[in-house]
Amino acid sequence: MNRFALSVSSAIARITESALGPYQCAVIRIGFSATWLLFLLREFPHREELYGPGSPWSWDLAQQLIASNSAFTALMWSDGRGWFEFVYALAALSSVLLLLGWRTRTMSVLFMIGVLSLQNRSVFMGDGGDNVLHLMSVYLVFTRCGRVWSLDARRAERARQARARGEHVSDRVGPVLWAVLGFALVAVTVGGRFDGADPTVPVILWSVWLAQAVWWLVGRRAKSREPRILLDVVANIVHNGALFVIMTEACLIYATAGWYKIQGTRWQDGTAVYYPLHLDYFSPWPGLADLLSSSGTMVMLVTYGTVIVQVAFPFTLFNRRVKNVLLAAMMTEHAVIAVVLGLPFFSLAMIATDAVFLPTSLLHRLGGWAARARGRFLARGGRTTPSGPRAPKSPEPTQLSSTV
Repeated sequence: MNRFALSVSSAIARITESALGPYQCAVIRIGFSATWLLFLLREFPHREELYGPGSPWSWDLAQQLIASNSAFTALMWSDGRGWFEFVYALAALSSVLLLLGWRTRTMSVLFMIGVLSLQNRSVFMGDGGDNVLHLMSVYLVFTRCGRVWSLDARRAERARQARARGEHVSDRVGPVLWAVLGFALVAVTVGGRFDGADPTVPVILWSVWLAQAVWWLVGRRAKSREPRILLDVVANIVHNGALFVIMTEACLIYATAGWYKIQGTRWQDGTAVYYPLHLDYFSPWPGLADLLSSSGTMVMLVTYGTVIVQVAFPFTLFNRRVKNVLLAAMMTEHAVIAVVLGLPFFSLAMIATDAVFLPTSLLHRLGGWAARARGRFLARGGRTTPSGPRAPKSPEPTQLSSTV
């Protein structure tokens, strides 16, 4: 009984004292923002046909659909071209800033707004990866995904060093950004733009905005450390809960895909992979597709291997070595799908999802290699660079700028 109580208390302490998986969260932040940004850039010449006034899925049709499913999209607030261009530009800009890790909390919210606004405007545009991106854009809002490998982490490290030298650290960008976005949120709410929509997104927006105000006030006005520690514990719990949801979502995606494949006759006889390789829509490289499908044994091995990996993966999470092998296999499979079947953004979204299971030791090594490469590059240019930011063990919520 004592051993059980000790295990429970240790688990509670681990969940409340730190934000787990900082490097994994940084990777999925970079992965999903890069995926969305690349998609927006590739489709920039066709943006109006996909989501804008020139779309075959007209504004009236979208309005009827939104009225029935109550989905959130800022593009339904106006049918003007100027508003559409603004929302598209906002989606691209928030993706860039989230990728860099600048004001990650705010950028994650704007990133979510951009993803939901465009995807819910034209629901028939996508290849499966859009569904993953849709869900993950919401989950990212609740994570502390800027703890490492971000401009926020670098700014926090510099602020810590300045305070250690006895210097006063202040930030004006965070409060100004909070005030501007708060004004926009109030205007949208008072203007009735949220009326009739599902309350989930408005609740998230208001909750995050108010939470940042409480965070800043406690950091500035609290006379003791207890209120700040309490807020940090709450933030860690929310982060760890969101991280668990992301991992569960990834497992459900693979488990459901695998079990549905088992029920298909083509997957049972080992020929399912052959057919998409010979569809014009999924054959950007016909010669490569013919080469891969020329061997019946290879087709059978890939078909059965796909099912086995997808069904088995959720059950291997407690065996690190087996999990890492299957994880490498799945990432390789998605990379092949990106090239052979011409589905790059679906594959990027799935690889970003898989990254939540990457071992921390590997990410540490990758970060070290990137930091050394950056240092050599700057040294050649005659510049010096400080050591890369580390994940703080017990961060102190003292400024609004640390999270906004």
